[in-house]
Amino acid sequence: MSHMTTTDPVNDYVTGHEFKMLIGGKFVGGSDGKTSTVVDPSTGSDIGEVPVATARDVENAVAAASQAQPEWEALGVDGRAECFDRFRTLVRENRERLAMLDAIDCGNPVSGMRRDIDNCDPSLDGYPAMAKAMTGEVFPGDGDRLHYSAHRAFGVVGRINAFNHPALFAITRSLPALITGNTVVMKPSEETSLSTLAAGELFAEAFPPGVVNIVTGGAEVGDGIVTHRSIKRLGFVGSVPTGLLIQRRGAESGYIKQFSLELGGKNAMVVFPDVDIDEVVRGAISGMNMTTNAGQACGSNSRVVVHAKIYDEFVSKLADALGDYRMGVAYQNDTDIGPLVSRRHWSKVTGYVQAGVEDGATLVRGGDRPQGLPEGGNYLEPTLFADVRPEMRIAREEIFGPVMSVFRWSDYDDMLSLVNGVEFGLTSSVWTNDLSVAHRTANAIQAGYVWINDSTQHFFGTPFGGWKNSGLGREDSKDEVLSYLEQKVVHARFGDAKSALDRMLR
Repeated sequence: MSHMTTTDPVNDYVTGHEFKMLIGGKFVGGSDGKTSTVVDPSTGSDIGEVPVATARDVENAVAAASQAQPEWEALGVDGRAECFDRFRTLVRENRERLAMLDAIDCGNPVSGMRRDIDNCDPSLDGYPAMAKAMTGEVFPGDGDRLHYSAHRAFGVVGRINAFNHPALFAITRSLPALITGNTVVMKPSEETSLSTLAAGELFAEAFPPGVVNIVTGGAEVGDGIVTHRSIKRLGFVGSVPTGLLIQRRGAESGYIKQFSLELGGKNAMVVFPDVDIDEVVRGAISGMNMTTNAGQACGSNSRVVVHAKIYDEFVSKLADALGDYRMGVAYQNDTDIGPLVSRRHWSKVTGYVQAGVEDGATLVRGGDRPQGLPEGGNYLEPTLFADVRPEMRIAREEIFGPVMSVFRWSDYDDMLSLVNGVEFGLTSSVWTNDLSVAHRTANAIQAGYVWINDSTQHFFGTPFGGWKNSGLGREDSKDEVLSYLEQKVVHARFGDAKSALDRMLR
């Protein structure tokens, strides 16, 4: 499908446009007037400003959500689904704008960001159906007693999102809370706020005032959401250190809170010697999310664990294939791999490249800035290390960039020890043509989601989430819908029905 190419996307979508927070159905700046500068990661240029919320702004957002929540819950699933229908239409109509804003703001190629917007459809369609299926239960009782369960919304839900899929997270991660009758106070990453603020315009048109509220800013704003007395349920997508901090700050607030945390990964791709090597090379690049966000994804298969029989051929073919992709400005249609999100993150990722070299891994390709691209951009070539050992930093720590490490294995049990020997457990993939080996290995891997002969794909309705330090809770499924509902059990005693009838009919 062809796409209209604007002559200057930054000018068309950012320059001269005001980006405001959404509080109580109104578009507002920070109450003290402070803003933060938006930097284009493709060029390093300052291109705009977004508001920075104050503690008072967070308080106002929670108050608006609290006021709107009873009527929103009273609409019922069908009434709330009507708002979802309006919102779906608006998202589709604004597909190009949201995708371009993400490309401009976070450096992901616009082609992938268009797919992100398209991938909102299953959630917009699916969550209302799931919510209607959330019925209670009747429990056995004796002759004059009845026990049954029912669900109610928590009230106000907090959502804090990561930088790597800004519009997708702003839209889809709010939906299970909304369809179950909760109202939402949401904060995007301070590094990528533009598309979330633009989505706020669509939320305001489709939903009643106060149902969705969006505040922007850094850690202080997030802390205000996490510790607020009226927010008992929070969802977060981001790093393990921040997830640990959120749990601690929630406890320190003095209020019991429930969390879902979709955190980092150091995901393994296990390759057996009976595979089609060319197919697995393509799967490795796809599973690394190279062309979606330059490997800045929690589910990326950054550890490729390849059997010794095919190791050398695999590494050679993977190195060649990584050279076939065009790096460039993220909002150009022919770009395959864009820049990293910020100069600070670029420095972190290149620091890992240096650590890999110093620890003795073989740098097969990449590791440098590509030539011929804007000097201020945060570009890093797809980087491939071979001869990686488990004790190296690049083997243990989440890099969150376009850096792949390839390990050699020959003993099955040693391979499993390598795969499971990290603190993460988000995803993994197993590549073999032997079905029994595939399922045995998938069962032995300590991860919340395992693909067999596939990678990186999410399928709405199947629970997605991690083990170990990779998180709590599950997304994209009925498990997530239930997680936004509190359960109560009602016990009723009817008394002596015969006596009541005698009195009634006397």
